[in-house]
Amino acid sequence: MPRVQSETKPFNFERDALSFPNELDWVYRENAETGKMNFAQVDPAPDYIHHCFVVVRVAKQFFLHARFDASAEKVDQKTYRELVREVLSRSPRDLEPDPRRVVIPGFADLRSFSTAWKTLIKDEAGGSWQSYVQLGNWRMILPFTRNGHQRTVDQLLTELKADWPPIVHIVTFPIITINHALLIYAAHETDTTILFDVYDPNNPAESGKLTYDRATRTFIFPATNYFAGGPVNVYEVYHGLYF
Repeated sequence: MPRVQSETKPFNFERDALSFPNELDWVYRENAETGKMNFAQVDPAPDYIHHCFVVVRVAKQFFLHARFDASAEKVDQKTYRELVREVLSRSPRDLEPDPRRVVIPGFADLRSFSTAWKTLIKDEAGGSWQSYVQLGNWRMILPFTRNGHQRTVDQLLTELKADWPPIVHIVTFPIITINHALLIYAAHETDTTILFDVYDPNNPAESGKLTYDRATRTFIFPATNYFAGGPVNVYEVYHGLYF
């Protein structure tokens, strides 16, 4: 579990998400003749693909280790680059005391900062290879049980109550129809479901949803322009020694 800190605040999607997306090279599109949804290659090919783990990791590192001061004077590119490097050198797994946070002057939040300095942040965040070698990737090949999903839900709810936004890997295996990372920042419970609000790095414009069905103990991710929708396996990453 992360250290609970009295001065932490919940992750705010409008402020704490990056302004730019992890881009898609393939998307679901409706076939005009058949009405069915088919995958189509994006043309022209985008530049920033396969960075879903990178994007949510960066957002969490800024959430944990940076503080924005809009009242302070803006600085030059060299100084901003040094500040970004300092933030990204810190672990997404642990919470630093507030006095040690890196101060980003001249901006109110990560969304506005990443709008102004998108290329700089992308350059410093690292390549798409980091998504492929993320420490917890080994877990996806092992069986997922309903009891295991319930334990995951309990863990996620506990962390959210401590204002700790967990990053999860959502995947289907061995037939991979989705292999993606989300940052969860809120939960809404009913007698039958738990609806998680998620920051989907593929769509920074609006909040996403991940549903947990209590009766079947199943996670369900809705249809998007990159996934047909349906049950998924979920586990937390950037968490502990092995994930």
